[in-house]
Amino acid sequence: MFNTFKDRRPALTPLEQLVMDFVWSHPNCTAESCREGLAGQRALKDSTIRTILRHLEEKGYLTHFIDGRTYVYKASATPRNVAAQAVAQLVDRFCGGSVEELIVGLVDSQVLEAKQLLRLAARIAARKEKKG
Repeated sequence: MFNTFKDRRPALTPLEQLVMDFVWSHPNCTAESCREGLAGQRALKDSTIRTILRHLEEKGYLTHFIDGRTYVYKASATPRNVAAQAVAQLVDRFCGGSVEELIVGLVDSQVLEAKQLLRLAARIAARKEKKG
């Protein structure tokens, strides 16, 4: 069975993912800087950005501090951690919690190639040596 995360957060919507990508690449951003930064990809109203930022904070992805009267946001989760949680949710949902089933499916559908499997095996072996 998959080793589930103790601090599992609700999944990100595509729009929340877009905002998180911006926050990860622009630490300590404001709602305004986020809106302006995303304008080239998606035109969003200020109220929409503020709502998304509030939801992300409620879900545990962001924290904020106040500078004067401005909320300044920063990520409380790393991209790698969020990706790992998303994979955990996929494994639970589609593979009955079995990482082995996921990997076998990736191999059978030729998503993973032999070279990638060898690299993964080497990383797993190195981690085992490091732990024990």
